[in-house]
Amino acid sequence: MKRIHHILVGISVLSLVSCHNGTKEVGEPQTVKLDTVISANSQTTLQYPGKVKAAQDINLAFRVSGTIRKIHVEDGARVHAGQLLAELDPTDYQVQLDATEAEYQQIKAEAERVMALYKENGTTPNANDKAVYGLKQITAKYQHHKDQLEYTRLYAPFSGFIQKRLFENHETIGAGMPVVSMISAGTPEVEINLPAAEYIRREHFNGYHCTFDIYPGEVYPLEFISITPKANANQLYSMRLRLTLPNGKKHQANTGKPAPSPGMNTMVTISCDVDGAQSLSVPSGAILKKDGKTEVFVYNPDTRTVQSREITVVRLLTNGRSIITSDGLRPGELIVSSGVHHIKDGETVKPLPATTPTNIGGLL
Repeated sequence: MKRIHHILVGISVLSLVSCHNGTKEVGEPQTVKLDTVISANSQTTLQYPGKVKAAQDINLAFRVSGTIRKIHVEDGARVHAGQLLAELDPTDYQVQLDATEAEYQQIKAEAERVMALYKENGTTPNANDKAVYGLKQITAKYQHHKDQLEYTRLYAPFSGFIQKRLFENHETIGAGMPVVSMISAGTPEVEINLPAAEYIRREHFNGYHCTFDIYPGEVYPLEFISITPKANANQLYSMRLRLTLPNGKKHQANTGKPAPSPGMNTMVTISCDVDGAQSLSVPSGAILKKDGKTEVFVYNPDTRTVQSREITVVRLLTNGRSIITSDGLRPGELIVSSGVHHIKDGETVKPLPATTPTNIGGLL
């Protein structure tokens, strides 16, 4: 009996010790990582891949059909504005013009005779009207046939380079069929695609530049040209930017920098002002969405407790931080940046010790 009594006492003691240890484990503060809220009332940057394009890239075609008499340029040739690029066999159009010119001269002489008689009251108003209308009609026909003969010659609309010949001599083509493609020789442009989240903030963009992997260390300033008001099939908005040259120089070669060519890939950096006077920057890991609210936990060093503060997320940044706005948050305050899903409002926490400069990687 005495032995049983000792066993029961031992079991009771062990139970009390276990309960005591369990209570201690439950009351152990959660370890969390802290970070500092910083002001975002400054410039941030966005980066998007882009491609260099010629300012003008077009296909040129004859406005009339016919047989190509000769193409005067080769692929890659540099041409100047107004230079003859190609011509059609003009024989049929010349014959047509000659016939119309003869008809024009005859009707013109007759119409002038009738109009002269009318001035002297030698004919009726109806005859005069017919002469006037007849002269206008043949004049328009004559001018049209002159234009058609002129359209058998294709000229460069601007200075640039021939990209490709699409036909060869002696081939027959229809009106409007591209014969040669060419690009302009002016300052090239860069095109990028923006998501809708950044398109709506375009008014805050205030600076642009681009870099190229093949030109390490070189930075090329850009100038805004335009942005499409409608998204494409991928829900992206196309923005066009112009490469700017310093000191008003006309050619990129004169700047001492390598000249980007159409078709090159580039990375475009956009500088923009952060929205709102109360804009703040916090780690993205500090943001908790719960019960329809978005909040962060602010750490109080005096009480070692955390308090939730409601925030509004403006946008995510590419560096792992987010831009937010909040009336209850100020720059310099400490917030929980890791472990937010395991704590609650008012809970006591244990900050993770900061890594010392000599403890590289936190291994010690």
